[in-house]
Amino acid sequence: MATKVLMVAEKPSIALPIATALSGGRFSTRRGSTDVHEFDGKFLSSNAHYKVTSVIGHVFSMDFPSSYQNWEVTDPFDLFEAPVLKSESNPKAHIRRHLHHEAQGCTYLVLWLDCDREGENICYEVIECTGIRETGPGRRIYRAKFSSVTEKDIFNAMENLIQPNQDEALAVDARQEIDLKVGVAFTRFQTRYFQGKYGNLDSRVISYGPCQTPTLGFCVQRFMQITTFKPEKFWSINPYIIKDGYELLLDWERNKVFDFDIAVMFQKLVANDGNLKVIDISTKEECKPRPCGLNTVGMLKVASSSLGFGPQMAMQLAERLYTQGFISYPRTESTAYPSSFDFRTALSAQLNNPIWGKGVQMLLADGYHKPRTGSDAGDHPPITPMRLATEEMLGSDSWRLYQYVCQHFIGSVSSDCKYSRLLTCQFCRRIICLHAFKCLQHMDFVNYCPFICESR
Repeated sequence: MATKVLMVAEKPSIALPIATALSGGRFSTRRGSTDVHEFDGKFLSSNAHYKVTSVIGHVFSMDFPSSYQNWEVTDPFDLFEAPVLKSESNPKAHIRRHLHHEAQGCTYLVLWLDCDREGENICYEVIECTGIRETGPGRRIYRAKFSSVTEKDIFNAMENLIQPNQDEALAVDARQEIDLKVGVAFTRFQTRYFQGKYGNLDSRVISYGPCQTPTLGFCVQRFMQITTFKPEKFWSINPYIIKDGYELLLDWERNKVFDFDIAVMFQKLVANDGNLKVIDISTKEECKPRPCGLNTVGMLKVASSSLGFGPQMAMQLAERLYTQGFISYPRTESTAYPSSFDFRTALSAQLNNPIWGKGVQMLLADGYHKPRTGSDAGDHPPITPMRLATEEMLGSDSWRLYQYVCQHFIGSVSSDCKYSRLLTCQFCRRIICLHAFKCLQHMDFVNYCPFICESR
């Protein structure tokens, strides 16, 4: 008789690629609170019947007992000593009943939750729902550690199953309880405090959040800076010259002046003497080191500043790329790769890309460099491309984020960028040329300014 194995992922979009990889695409699916994918195979060298299903995030949420829900009866200070209860987050989804039913007759439970503290906490929520105990006779619980849903990572996780970490799960319980007690106590206190103090204030509920409120403070601070700022008119000289078809903007050393007559005087000086003479070129060799691995904060910064994606949209795109198997898990604080990371395989997946494929080929042929030492937060490795994609496959927005992830990764294993900075002398001690950069590796000139200027 085949051993029964229940596998539980954090969301249906993760359960499907797990079942697809382990079954070789030969599985059946039946409906439940979440889909259940079934197939036969081997588990720990024995014949096994697999059932792969999922939750939809946290199964339980934390709240106070009903006796503490009345604002008029309970003092906010008493909430810090009050007991807390866990109840099903989404009762209509019937996830608890679903997991308990699917666990009947199963010998093994394999947990495929996200590999962070929240995921570890959901592991123990699933364990509670199934009724399978870590110390139960004849039944075992395993934890799969993975950072992407590629076949390679799924099989590697299956070959290296570990035990769930209860300490990390309890740490999340503690954080949830602190957030609940601080949030509810301060919300009740400040709602009562502000009621009736300001006529135009909607004081029915003035909520407080341990994370949201400090963020609101930053927003208010910036708003006050903007509203109290007193603008002043200023003028600047921005002369252009044309050399060999290049239009070059000359920087003014003074940058700007607040006196219009002074600005006009300098403008006339430049306009009346429009001849420039190259008297010297001074070159300084400089180096920009390759970046560390990419973490979530770094990705969100670039998404906002360069791609025009807000944090919510960027994370939605990244999550979609992850569940489709194109990038590794996008929620990570680490910028350091583990010593066992296979850079060659990750690079080889990009060989056929029409944009950066040739560069990848050169890296593999000449030898790539490991990224600079970053910080290891102990969660997931940095965000990394896992397989080749095209814009037609992903769509415009997802492609732009995927393209950045790929290019950051390729840059992190490339040699440091060495370039020449062309230092300039002053034009009448007021006008200074743009400096220029030259990549010594590719001998390409970017914004190249070929002269140092002096008035004649």
